[in-house]
Amino acid sequence: MSDKDQFKEQLQQVSRLVNSIMLIFFLMGAVVLYIMIDPELSLFKKEEPATYVTVVPEEDDFDKIENGIHVRTGLKDAEGLMTVVNNCTNCHSALLVTQNRMNEENWRTTIKWMQETQNLWDLGLNEDIIIKYLVTNYPPQKKGRRASLQFIDWYELE
Repeated sequence: MSDKDQFKEQLQQVSRLVNSIMLIFFLMGAVVLYIMIDPELSLFKKEEPATYVTVVPEEDDFDKIENGIHVRTGLKDAEGLMTVVNNCTNCHSALLVTQNRMNEENWRTTIKWMQETQNLWDLGLNEDIIIKYLVTNYPPQKKGRRASLQFIDWYELE
């Protein structure tokens, strides 16, 4: 074999070696990329059929009253409760209703404001029922957050 042929043969061997190494690096890169995208390797796991359980509350549970409290909303059980639930809790939480303790005049003003700015529908005869329920069961509290400070010795800062 001539030096030329021997050199060609060595060059081909080096070329094959470099190509093999590049192929190995490419495959390793593909595996690393796949693991980054899907770390659970879900392609290689046997897929179990999904089982969905839909829990539909019984009609009795939906409007259940326990210890004088409507369980779903936390509102007091009294005349007009379901009218309040059906008209007020469609748009916001019952907690928003109970924390805003107001008198009749303020509730009417608030309802009018909701109708003008928040797209509240016309309540018709339900408005009086709702206001009566709220004023009776969630009246304004006479006390504020805390009692006024008394017997304080004030001093001037220098």
